Amino acid sequence: MDLIFAWLLIPGAIALAGALVLVVRRRRTGEEAVPVAHGDRLASLPSYQRLVRRQRLWLTVVVLSALVLAGALLFAAARPALTSSQRPEQRSRDIILCLDTSGSMSRADAAIVDVFASMVRDFRGERIGMTIFDASGVQVFPLTDDYSYIEDQLARARDAFDRRSADPAFFEGTREGRGTSLIGDGLASCVQNFPRLDTERRSRSVIFSTDNYLAGTPVFALPEAADLAKAKGVRVFALNPADFGPRTTNEEALELRAAAESTGGQYFPLRSTTAARSIIDQIQASEATATQGSARGLVADRPDVPLGVALVAGAFLALGLWRVRS
Repeated sequence: MDLIFAWLLIPGAIALAGALVLVVRRRRTGEEAVPVAHGDRLASLPSYQRLVRRQRLWLTVVVLSALVLAGALLFAAARPALTSSQRPEQRSRDIILCLDTSGSMSRADAAIVDVFASMVRDFRGERIGMTIFDASGVQVFPLTDDYSYIEDQLARARDAFDRRSADPAFFEGTREGRGTSLIGDGLASCVQNFPRLDTERRSRSVIFSTDNYLAGTPVFALPEAADLAKAKGVRVFALNPADFGPRTTNEEALELRAAAESTGGQYFPLRSTTAARSIIDQIQASEATATQGSARGLVADRPDVPLGVALVAGAFLALGLWRVRS
């Protein structure tokens, strides 16, 4: 605990000591003493001695209570406070869901969208966008913090991934390219959907769901797309449902891991759709750490202890004065 106005203790202590000296000197001069004949006989009576002892006891209580009261009030005036520092989490994040829509990815994509749909109502300040890709990338909705709109779009996406034939229009435009599963082009299109100017210094991240099984001739190779993300300050978090081993030697998985980690992001094997929530929780925690604000000092006044002591001392002082005068 620190004292904001600690310098007050010095003049306060001097004034308190001076007042105590004046009281003691006044009592020693005996200005109010009244001479009484044969006072020794009265003083020798047991009842008189008992009254004197009681009077001295209550005078001691009065003096000590007054000292404690004055000291506690002086300590409170010095403003005791607890000081600490805090690095608040900034909620200014931009997150783009970048989902590979090839047939092998449907269940994983549905799980990721389902998790985000359940998390949207807890967001405060984050902007969410979604892009899907196969042979080409298509923006489903841009970065926005209109959470009711996001919920509607995620619900539509979840239904489309669960039952692909129910909403074929959802996937329109994703097959306009040379081949299928053009992974690098998909990541590049997601990265390009971030605004060019970032005046608010918002955190940028891509949740990249793909098995990295390339089938065609992309414009961007995956490492090139990762370099583009890194240049734009975008962290890539890759989720791979085709990684089934703790130490996989699968070349596609290794390339995807290297690409994600080169941007400052992370790589996660998505071995089951039930693991999607725990993985996204890890991503959210990682992003929270990465986007903590600058440290700031916090000062919390704590006058409760000295004022509590002053209250108790005041009660004893009042009781002592009443007993002395009675």
